[in-house]
Amino acid sequence: MDTGSIAWGLTATALVLFMTPGVAFFYGGLVKAKSVISMMMMSFGALGLISVLWILYGFNMSAVGSPTQFAGNPFSDFGLGQLAMGETGSIDLLGATYGATFAIITVALISGAVADRAKFGSWMIFAGVWATLVYFPVAAWVWGGGWIMKLGETLSLPGVIDYAGGTAVHINAGAAALALALVLGKRVGFQKGITKPHNVPLVLIGASILWFGWFGFNAGAEWLNGLANVGIIVVNTLGATAAAILAWMLVEKFKDGKATSVGAASGAVAGLVAITPACANLEPGWALLLGAVAGAVCALAVELKFKLGFDDSLDVVGIHLVGGIIGTLYLGFFAIGTGLFTGGDLGQLAVQAIAAFSVLVYSFVVAYLLGLAIEKTIGFRIKNEDELAGIDTSVHGEEGYALERV
Repeated sequence: MDTGSIAWGLTATALVLFMTPGVAFFYGGLVKAKSVISMMMMSFGALGLISVLWILYGFNMSAVGSPTQFAGNPFSDFGLGQLAMGETGSIDLLGATYGATFAIITVALISGAVADRAKFGSWMIFAGVWATLVYFPVAAWVWGGGWIMKLGETLSLPGVIDYAGGTAVHINAGAAALALALVLGKRVGFQKGITKPHNVPLVLIGASILWFGWFGFNAGAEWLNGLANVGIIVVNTLGATAAAILAWMLVEKFKDGKATSVGAASGAVAGLVAITPACANLEPGWALLLGAVAGAVCALAVELKFKLGFDDSLDVVGIHLVGGIIGTLYLGFFAIGTGLFTGGDLGQLAVQAIAAFSVLVYSFVVAYLLGLAIEKTIGFRIKNEDELAGIDTSVHGEEGYALERV
């Protein structure tokens, strides 16, 4: 492999790793000032824990030898010692590290659904077990030779398209977020407008970091393909995101009378989510339409929690689950050469739907049972009085804005 491709692989790995602090900033700005430390710590805790688990056994679980295999053997190369000693060990370890960054951010995304009310220790237990039971196997299903990757061959249909994680990352995280929101219940005084973002510039900084890092997220794997598709991936990542910003702001303007900066940031994330599975398989014009659809639909979907009565604090369901489903199913209609309206038939839509809803159901069920088990044993939710007093001081003994008087 040429040095240029390796350099891009290293750069992309750093970009995607940087996205998890981006999530921390984005989520941290959205919560109240008394919860910012707790919110950001959930992302940084995931970064530490999932990195270790991936090196110990997660990478081993993310590839299988047969589509009938649930996951790889976690102890086949415990700690990656054999991989490091192989003839191509340096390149293989770079690829493994790139994969770790996806696992980290997928877990971090879930935390937004339980803002203001989750115990940190319980969150860490959930994060490690969920990654082991759900993310590592699903990564094998989608990218590591598993049943989703081979679904097209099995059914004599086009193969499932999920270039960078519509199913494995966003639907996976969104479904788990919905489950945890149901387990932990509503925040004290839950209603529309219960809290306002305490730091809007922090939200915009976080969204900007995410968009910056997403070019590594979507185009990063091209280092293994000689960068053949990098052009269409980056233009689609730009275009879909920009269109989603405009669509979200337009919906806000008609619905609430004002377009907001938080709405623009949320629209950007919705567009990024939707283009993730489709970035290498759409013509740029269809990518713009995808972004517009995702921005508009997600802007409406985030209101569902008030109508349906679940407290998804930071709209992980409305943005990541809904946006991931939109992007994954959209390929069934407009994927280059195989979409229903671009030269194909219903076969692409069929396999996309099977993959999307299978991951959704599996992730939701495991996350719900795991969250319930934690809640019933050691407890997952903090006391109401601690929530009202401020989770930062009660859980971490810190304040986000401790200014001394002079």
